[in-house]
Amino acid sequence: MQGKEFKGLFEKPKGKPMIKCTFLGLGVMGYPMAGHLASKGYDVGVWNRTYNKAQAWAAEYDGNAFDNIETAVSEADFVILCVGDDQDVYDVVEAALPHMKHGSLIIDHTTASAECARNCAIKAQDKEIGFVDAPISGGEVGAQKGQLTIMCGGSHEDYQRAEPVMSAYAKAMKHMGESGAGQLTKMVNQICIAGILQGLAEGVHFAQKAGLDVSDVVEAIGKGAAQSWQMDNRAITMAQDKYDFGFAVDWMRKDLGIALKTAKAVGADLTLTKLVDGYYADVQAMGGNRWDTSSLLKRLS
Repeated sequence: MQGKEFKGLFEKPKGKPMIKCTFLGLGVMGYPMAGHLASKGYDVGVWNRTYNKAQAWAAEYDGNAFDNIETAVSEADFVILCVGDDQDVYDVVEAALPHMKHGSLIIDHTTASAECARNCAIKAQDKEIGFVDAPISGGEVGAQKGQLTIMCGGSHEDYQRAEPVMSAYAKAMKHMGESGAGQLTKMVNQICIAGILQGLAEGVHFAQKAGLDVSDVVEAIGKGAAQSWQMDNRAITMAQDKYDFGFAVDWMRKDLGIALKTAKAVGADLTLTKLVDGYYADVQAMGGNRWDTSSLLKRLS
């Protein structure tokens, strides 16, 4: 089923115990993702560094809030992570593994390094626990709508076990290979987005300087070879100087930093990505740390 759409795929088996899932990390992505799990009939518990956020989620979705990782994971069949970076993943996995059931599975939706994924997979295997690195694409709106795309690394067996769980909040997913392959694929995703957004920023900038109406320009070229999701969803808001759409510049620079470091290790030339990463540094210097990634236009204004 890999690479296909999963709308309405999962139905809780009748006469069987509810599958227990613990979701660790209730940020702008994790909060709605955990909500989709609960709405699909899973028994969901949540943990967040800020406990009152876990309590708020539990009240909204009739779930269980935990104030420590150890208790949160002890009965879970699936432990799902969506945290900040490599160190966060290491910290959470180290805390969780000694208390997880043999045969349970970790699904890590954090965008992290492939090295982190491989290391965590080895640690989990030593405890007879599965591990799937499963970074996500689709942004805050995709998480809210349950329409994420997921790139997965790990054993095929672990991926197949994780697939019906992830279908609660994904429109598509694909097994990319061994541990770390999901993270490597996410790097490709961010590399492509960075280049597309810089091109779009320059196109909108040129249109404005040339005295064109950006809406008319998008209507004229938006069904041709220049079309992209970014053009469809961000060209007009860029022209309107609106940059509050979820995925912040700080997080993009984190992701691009991972890609650039990996590129150096594997001998890949990411000249454009390095350039755009520097442009995002300019945006940060303008105070745009929390602006969304389409804010590349700001430095051209």
